[in-house]
Amino acid sequence: MDKQHILAEIRRTAKLNNGQPLGKRRFQAETGIKESDWSGKYWVRWGDAVQEAGLSPNTMKSSYTEDWLLDQLTCFIRELGHFPVRNEFRLKARRDASFPNEDTFKRLGNKAVMAAKIIRHCSSKVGYEDVTEICRPISFTSQSPEREKPESTSFGYVYLMKSGRYYKIGRSNSLGRREYELAIQLPDPVKTVHSIKTDDPIGIEEYWHKRFQAKRKGGEWFELSHEDIQAFRRRKFM
Repeated sequence: MDKQHILAEIRRTAKLNNGQPLGKRRFQAETGIKESDWSGKYWVRWGDAVQEAGLSPNTMKSSYTEDWLLDQLTCFIRELGHFPVRNEFRLKARRDASFPNEDTFKRLGNKAVMAAKIIRHCSSKVGYEDVTEICRPISFTSQSPEREKPESTSFGYVYLMKSGRYYKIGRSNSLGRREYELAIQLPDPVKTVHSIKTDDPIGIEEYWHKRFQAKRKGGEWFELSHEDIQAFRRRKFM
């Protein structure tokens, strides 16, 4: 890998990022130039490469406080109307040079821990009930052992289906197929009442099961009230 090419790419990507040089991880993602292509060959530290390219290393990240990060995440959740997924973090950072990259937010913990911290962060503020409501079911999964997430985000659905007087809460990657499978197993007609798209089907299914635990009739079947059903139907994404 040619040194001058790396310097040219540092300048090019900084120009696209409102004049701010990229961190080494984001630089690799944007250009394909790996740390092994320059570390120990041309420079000892990434900041040295940035300086040789004629730019000032971005030192702001080291000064980010947890409260400031939580403020940024709170505003982002409100902007989206749901808890952000990986690609939304990345897109936001690319469009807004002042927004921390995904790796910086990892300092707060995994998704469930982040959500729990947001709830505590908003408890002393007025008018953030919408953000708290979005984060509550996600933070609930922090009571379970932390799960390793695959590199690529995989979406699924947590559904509410009705058969007779009872309701089933389950998860599936194919709602139509699941409804068909249940229809041929049960004597009463099966109808999908609502489904919630999620990047954590296991955790979100567990949240609703425990929320309606007192109304469980067996397995994943529940006897729900009109208010329970409306609470489920209010969620489009979790």
